[in-house]
Amino acid sequence: VIPTIITQLAAGGPVRLGAVSPTRDFNYVTDTIAGFRAAAAADAALGEVINIGANYEISVADAAATIADVMGQPLDLETDDRRLRPAASEVERLWCDNTLALDRLNWTPQYTGRDGLRRGLEQTVAWFGDPANRALYHPSQYAV
Repeated sequence: VIPTIITQLAAGGPVRLGAVSPTRDFNYVTDTIAGFRAAAAADAALGEVINIGANYEISVADAAATIADVMGQPLDLETDDRRLRPAASEVERLWCDNTLALDRLNWTPQYTGRDGLRRGLEQTVAWFGDPANRALYHPSQYAV
């Protein structure tokens, strides 16, 4: 959803999404990589299911508003019925409890909370600022 929001805003908006009330726990890529590395190096992780996440949830609508703010763009958020999930299939809350990662891997995310999310979004927006990177995405197309 983050690339969709960024590319639609960069194209002049509006931002067309499905449900925007569900919450998500976005994890910045360097935190994900650090978590995978920590898991690969930790004997205490063998045979365990360990969540690598920011331990911070935000609604899709609030994430879109934060991205618009980072980009200095107004947010015109619209619901696109094609992007709504079928009845009873929307995941309303995806939130990572990273307690086990801290305990077993000694891993802590560097991008967490509202400030961490914003820092990660600033770096992501900067990456999308390169036209070659942005060309990899098509804001007007919805692919399932």
